[in-house]
Amino acid sequence: MDFSLTKEQELLRDSIAKFLASRYDLAESRKAATIGAGHQPHIWRGFAEELGILGATVPEKFGGLDGGPVELMIVAEQLGYALVVEPYVDTVVLGAGLLARTGGARAEAVLEDIVAGEAVVAFAATEPTSGNVLHDVTTTARRDGDSWVLEGEKIVVGSAPWAQKLLVTARTSGERRDTDGVSLFLVDFDAENPPEGVEVHSYRTIDDRRAADLVFTGLRLPADALLGADGEAWDSVEQALDEATAAVCAEGVGLMRKVLADTVEYAKQRQQFGQPIGSFQVLQHRMVDMYIELEQSISAVYLAILNLEAERAVRARAVSAAKVTVSRAARFIGQNAVQLHGGMGMTEELAVGHYFKRLTALEHEFGTADQHRARYAALTKR
Repeated sequence: MDFSLTKEQELLRDSIAKFLASRYDLAESRKAATIGAGHQPHIWRGFAEELGILGATVPEKFGGLDGGPVELMIVAEQLGYALVVEPYVDTVVLGAGLLARTGGARAEAVLEDIVAGEAVVAFAATEPTSGNVLHDVTTTARRDGDSWVLEGEKIVVGSAPWAQKLLVTARTSGERRDTDGVSLFLVDFDAENPPEGVEVHSYRTIDDRRAADLVFTGLRLPADALLGADGEAWDSVEQALDEATAAVCAEGVGLMRKVLADTVEYAKQRQQFGQPIGSFQVLQHRMVDMYIELEQSISAVYLAILNLEAERAVRARAVSAAKVTVSRAARFIGQNAVQLHGGMGMTEELAVGHYFKRLTALEHEFGTADQHRARYAALTKR
């Protein structure tokens, strides 16, 4: 199997890397995260206007580049390498992916806004009792004349404080945990001035990103807020979640590449007992083990990416295998990087501690290693 990139894909990778190296400053990102809005709007505009990556996987008819899974992997890995906090996965992978599948005039208009950098989309699916079983939907949507009325609660809605649109899963029929009866709704949103019928509780996450808990108390939506067919959203949601999981795994590879590179460089420079600590064999072995974990993750991510367009069982198995592998490697590489840096490894000034926090959060996004291990086993038994 040929894993080499085409010239166009290499150009995409190199363009993103060059842009981020020259324009994305970790200190400025940290400043925005701690005392600012949490993200840098000029960077988001640059993604749209200079790189075009907000449309990398969006169909050409909506202004996108019509790229596929490999382009998704390239973008996500480069964003991970630079520790980008802007909401790419939430908006482009989940948001645009779901909007493109469901279709309709409203969805198409939002897709065009995403590509232009004029819309951030948040996906509201997790509920207080659902964990990562996202078809465990107790939020309801009922018809009332020409409107829909939403009741329920969503938690840890990534990027919601920045979003202009929400994609909300709600049950329109069936019983709890049924995959049938789950519908998807498009909601106009502003966290600072939420619409009547929505309570917003925003906060900063462990990796300095933004999320919110949302309570819907009779939010009234127009009839065309329903995306796709009534009660038939789950297949599209599940596929988008697999794509998002693969994307954060690719992001994890970028994060781990950077952490390992910084650790090796530090080991070459840090002097102890009159010589670089990198000359000590036990630390060399440690860094080799980190490298092995990284290479295993790269292979698992390739497998997941190349199976994103396969039938459900094959796709889901490959994605879950990648999530298990990357989660294990993220913990091993992150913890060892901090340890090899010593006490300064978790200081505010050093990048490795911030990368470690993101790697820790990534372990839990879209399902833990244990949950994906169980999913893989269930799919393998069939």
